[in-house]
This record gives sequence, structure tokens and C-alpha cells, in this order.
Amino acid sequence: MARHRIVGINFDHMHMGDLLRLVVAHPDAEVVGVWHHEPDTPREVLGRLGLDESLIFEDWRACMEQTSPTVAIVCASTGGHGEWACKVAEYGVDVLVEKPFAANLADADAMTEAVHSKGKRLAINWPLAWYPPHRTAKRLVDEGLIGELRSVTYYDGNRGPARHKMDKVETVVEDSPEAKNKLWWYQKDQSGGSLQDYLGYGTTLGTWYHDGKKPLEVTCMVDEPAGLEVDEHSVTVARYASGLSKFETRWGTFTDPWSHQPQPRCGFVLCGSAGTISSYDYQETIHVQTQDRPEGYDIAVDPLVHPYTDGVNYFLDCIDNDRPIEGPLSPEICRIGQQIVDTAARSAAEKKTLPLLD
Repeated sequence: MARHRIVGINFDHMHMGDLLRLVVAHPDAEVVGVWHHEPDTPREVLGRLGLDESLIFEDWRACMEQTSPTVAIVCASTGGHGEWACKVAEYGVDVLVEKPFAANLADADAMTEAVHSKGKRLAINWPLAWYPPHRTAKRLVDEGLIGELRSVTYYDGNRGPARHKMDKVETVVEDSPEAKNKLWWYQKDQSGGSLQDYLGYGTTLGTWYHDGKKPLEVTCMVDEPAGLEVDEHSVTVARYASGLSKFETRWGTFTDPWSHQPQPRCGFVLCGSAGTISSYDYQETIHVQTQDRPEGYDIAVDPLVHPYTDGVNYFLDCIDNDRPIEGPLSPEICRIGQQIVDTAARSAAEKKTLPLLD
């Protein structure tokens, strides 16, 4: 019997398949059960992973009670993160939630309390945290290569969540408000929209780069697409004591960054007192300017080394070695990212600059 018995609860987010693939590949973990309110969704995922359909449960409680899991992976809609993380936490399991953290700060705090009150670990997985260029950039910032970090510029997104599913398999979807509004990603009560989906990437990794510092105030503007309840494009400016950082999200990039980098490029630009770093998604090098070499030069990205390869391996390693969750997967860093997201959403609604909410 594998040490880690893992259940997948709620397949609203297509990343569940990607995470379960990592479980299958882990030498001391196994998938012991899955549940989703529409059984066809996990059936397709299990088929792609070569897993038996007998793992599918019709009732989520039966899944938790009959499989005796040690870990629950939750991939609910953003609006359901709080509900489902708290539900599985009742069973005394470690909980890995796929990004974003939550619909709002209150849900994020409830999730943390529910899991930690059972003496278990909570981690929020941000796939961008495992991109070699972004981890390399963090190492160089920590080493002081560009001096004191003063600003983070983030731009990221894709052609839209209706365009792909597990393994980034492309789907053909009618590009109309009527078709989009049928998907939870475009429903306001499920916390849909590019801001809720992608801003947390930038603000959480931005907080990581800023070494846990919080901004003083936040300004955000979103587009208002005709016929949609939610945004497809947002721009957030956060004022820190060190200066301004900008976080921009986009559903509807010209190309997906994993196939061809769109313009603007998806990723981060970090500006310090003594240099700059550009770190773009999926790239094999990052570009650096320093006082000694203002013309700039490329640095090959660091190879990922176990356990810092992906969310599943990292989470299970922390459990095995009784280590706390750190960095952008930690509730502490993610909470600051969520504060910025909440403030940005309210700023956009009220159309004014706001102090950081808590």
C-alpha cells in the first residue's frame, strides 16, 4: 500500500487531470478515489491516465469515508474553493488546492483554519511557481544580483479557459457570450473572470519576489465585455513603499504562451536598485541587466530538482519530512496575494484607489 492515499474531489478545474498524473508518477502515492458532480468528467480524465473507472464515486462523502485518504486534492470552481476545502478538511486529511486560493479573503481564512485545526497542511498550487525561469529569477533576486527589488511587472493569461482542457488539449468552443456564459469560468457567482483566475498568480508570486512585503494601496480597472458577467482583461497597480508594481491578466491573448508566446510576452519583469530580470513563461533563458553589464545578457534557467519540481512532489515531500509549506504555496504568502486580489476587485467595482483590504 502506498504511503500517500490520494483522492481527487471536484473536477471543475481542468488542472485536476494534470495533478493526478503527478500522483500516478509518484513512487509512493496512489489515487484511491475521485468524485465530481458530473461523472463523465472524471471518467475522461481517468481514461487518459490509464486508471480504472471503479475509482469514481457517486457521493463525495462515500469517497472520503471508504477510501481512508491521507491527502485530498481539490479542483473546484474558484467560488467553491472555500466550501470544498472545508468539507474535505473535516476528515483530517492534508489538503492541496489548485490555484487560485479562494473567492475572497474570508474563504481563504476559513480554509486555513479548517485544515490547520486538524493539525494538517494546506497548500495552494500555482503552476507558474514551478516554471524554471521564475524559480531562477527568485534565486537571483535572493542572491542580490539586481539589488533591492523595487517593482514587479506581471502579464499573463491565455486564449481563454474555453479553449483547452487537461494536458492543454485544444477544444473548439463557440466564441459568443451565450456559449461562454454556460461555463462556470464566466459566471460571477462562481468567481469567474480573468482577474479572479489569473491575478493571484501575479500577486502571490509577486509577494514571493517581494519577500512577503505588502502594498499600501491598490488601483484596478477591468474591461466590461458586452454580454458577459465578468472581465476578460484586468490591470492592477499596487503601490509599495519601494514603488509601483503592475499586474495584468488577459483571457484572449493572440496565442497561448505554451505554444507561441503572445505579445506582450507572458511572465514577469523584475526591477531592482542595481539591475533588472525578465522571466517569461516556458523560456529556457532569462535576461538580466546589471550595473556591470547594462547591455544585458542571458542566463540559462536552473533545472528543477526534487522536490521542487511540481506541487504534488513538493507537498508530499513536506508531509514525509514534517516540513512547513513555504514560498508561493504557503497560506501565509497566498493570503497576501489574496488581499491584493480582493482589493483589486473592489477597486474595479468602486472605480477608485483603495488601501489594502484585510
